[in-house]
Amino acid sequence: MKQKFLSSLVILTAAIVWLSSCSSKGGAEAAAPAEATKTEEADMVDLSEDQFKTINIQYGAVEEKNLSSVIRASGEIEAPPQQLVTVSSPYGGVVRNIPLLEGKFVSQGQVVAVLENPEFIQLQQDYLDYKSQLSFLKEELDRQQELAKENVNAKKTLQKASSEYNSMVARVQGLRSKLQLININPDKIGSGSISSRTNVYATVSGYVTKVKVNIGKYVNANEALAEIADTRELHVELTVFEKDVPKIKAGQKVRFVLNNETKERFAEISLVGREISSDRTVRVHCRLLKEDRELLPGLFLKGIIETGVATTTALPDKAIVQSAGKSYIFIAADETKEEKKPADGKKDETAEKHIPFKRIEVTTGVSENGYTEVILPEGFDRKIKVVVNGAYDLLSKMNNLEKEE
Repeated sequence: MKQKFLSSLVILTAAIVWLSSCSSKGGAEAAAPAEATKTEEADMVDLSEDQFKTINIQYGAVEEKNLSSVIRASGEIEAPPQQLVTVSSPYGGVVRNIPLLEGKFVSQGQVVAVLENPEFIQLQQDYLDYKSQLSFLKEELDRQQELAKENVNAKKTLQKASSEYNSMVARVQGLRSKLQLININPDKIGSGSISSRTNVYATVSGYVTKVKVNIGKYVNANEALAEIADTRELHVELTVFEKDVPKIKAGQKVRFVLNNETKERFAEISLVGREISSDRTVRVHCRLLKEDRELLPGLFLKGIIETGVATTTALPDKAIVQSAGKSYIFIAADETKEEKKPADGKKDETAEKHIPFKRIEVTTGVSENGYTEVILPEGFDRKIKVVVNGAYDLLSKMNNLEKEE
């Protein structure tokens, strides 16, 4: 009897355990569909027929489009070394005038500074002195040559006259070169036109990017007075990640916009750097296709390198909306639902048709000519009607409903 009782107890305990496990499993399975349904409802929004007409909802479909394959990169405007000029003088002096402001345009040959130095006076005096001695030595050499023809003078005397003359020629030529270096014309120097000042001229046309001195300051020889950038030869320098370098080659077109601007400008790749920096990037140099005097060295920009054309799935730009950093499209849902309008006095209740839409998250790519590449979720039916006009209105209504809840 006791054995039979124990067997019954074991069977009863096993039955209770089995029923409990079934109950837990059934509860979990029931919770999962409920959660999925809740998530799906959060991506739904509907419009009444009147709202549908007011918003002017229009449908379209995912298309195959030939869009440019691009690489996005950041960079800045640069001036080649040969187009960025430092203004200086081979002789030092006190700055007496510097009519420059940063951003000012100067033309080649324009006076950009005036320097004063007593050494300039000494150079001009020496030049006039040596030039006078040169005339005397030339006459003496000619006289000795005539005497040598008649064998009147010694050969040594002729050689000495020739040596003194040639030495003075070298001195005069050297002083001429020094005067020309400081922009003093030797041919215009006279006893009454010696000056302690000299002009410094712009060697190129361009914009002043830096002014490093002021009036009254003493500058040493070859010390920088200012910097001028020749904007006719500015170029775009992009920073491209190592993984994208194999796709880039000279001649490819580049579109770029300056920071805080929307105006698009164009360039062409002229040179791809051969050194990979510590942050695994490569410098890419691009030539501007059109001179633009609004550009200045150092301006930051965002560029798009066109590496080719590829066929991809795309939708009109207006069909794609952004929310919380994600991209979405809206599609027409399969079913329509009806709601009853509130009773108004003695009027009969009438049914109002509501048109539902579903929000679908997508990944976007290249944008060109009003179309944007979209990467659709797996299993997406390409025949489904996609909202191509009114997507922003649907998103706004969905956001408003979420706030009300």
